[in-house]
Amino acid sequence: MRQEIKIALRYLLSSKLQTGLLIGGVGIGVLVFSFMTALINGLTQFQIEQTVGSIAHVTVEPREREPRIIKADPSVQLLAAVLRDNTQREQIRPWQMALDTITADPSVRVAVPVISGNGLVTRGQAVQPVTITGVKPEQLSEVAAIAPAIVNGSATLDLDGVIIGARLAKKLSVSDGQTLVIRSDRGRERSVKVRGVFSIGIETLDERVVYMNFKSSKALLDLDNGISRIDVKLTDLNAAPALAEKFGAATGLKSTSWTEKNKRLFDAIQGQGSTGSLIKFFAIVTIVIGVSSALLLTTVRRKPEIGIMRSMGVSKTFITRVFILQGAAVGLLGALAGSAAAYAFCSLVYQVARRPDGTQLVPVDPAQGAYLFGILLATAASALAAILPARAAAHIDPVEAISQ
Repeated sequence: MRQEIKIALRYLLSSKLQTGLLIGGVGIGVLVFSFMTALINGLTQFQIEQTVGSIAHVTVEPREREPRIIKADPSVQLLAAVLRDNTQREQIRPWQMALDTITADPSVRVAVPVISGNGLVTRGQAVQPVTITGVKPEQLSEVAAIAPAIVNGSATLDLDGVIIGARLAKKLSVSDGQTLVIRSDRGRERSVKVRGVFSIGIETLDERVVYMNFKSSKALLDLDNGISRIDVKLTDLNAAPALAEKFGAATGLKSTSWTEKNKRLFDAIQGQGSTGSLIKFFAIVTIVIGVSSALLLTTVRRKPEIGIMRSMGVSKTFITRVFILQGAAVGLLGALAGSAAAYAFCSLVYQVARRPDGTQLVPVDPAQGAYLFGILLATAASALAAILPARAAAHIDPVEAISQ
């Protein structure tokens, strides 16, 4: 193997410009590969954090009651109109038992019992429809990060206080300490004071949601014995579909993962990943074509030398190994240079490409560039690209090559 390495290095060093261009081409291919990987992964993480960061990973709710048709005589054909029973409110009654079952799972970070219902908020002549959300004061920021998003007042949820979104506060012209009247869809009414105003940046939260104390909301929405749902946050959000199925089977309740509730987002993320994979595939194809074509030219140029070696008894396997070693060396050197350049470029974009408020303009993540995988893939691809030139060189007829 030493002789093959020496000859492969001599061939590479004898044409420094060609070798440099080859290494540069491989490096650019790896740079594109790693940058696209860092960009796609960073964008995916950014989208998930923006969307899933303020919602539950799994939502556990009461199952919809399906009416049954009782057919006394099998011989009688019935044409039945099935109507759902709307006389009872959907709620989780033995909710503490379901909550204990869910929190016992080690994958659960937190499970929050929630009271939810529709209502109207009035101040003077201003009336706005809202979603009343009742949570325990200590669990206010467990699902959505409300406390860090407070822009006016404080994150205090006492029995007579509420926390509202900035858009809703603007429409009602209220701020911290002012009074509102809130009426639920059950016909109950209560005067409350605004304790804080938050701005999450999600329109549905900032404009429609009113957070209340858990006990106050139960009385306002007439849910003395039950709750509306359980919001679950997981340590690994990717495990949400499997755990949603598990929680549904364990509790007998309807359990929905965030991927099901945000199917369009999930499909968009998958399509985004497929597009990135296609771009990375073409980057590798470019490396293969470049290395293969350059080594084929080397085969033609060094045909007499190869013929002499073959006439002296050098085997076809020896010649094949020489060319494959050339391809692997070019791939490794180019991949190392490309990975280093990709990391430097990603870090530069991460630091420089920012909006005036400090948020990222291009959500690239330098830590997710898959640099080691890029190096291994480019080296292997370059070695494989050298097989065709290696076979062509190994099958050169010594007599014909020397006579030229």
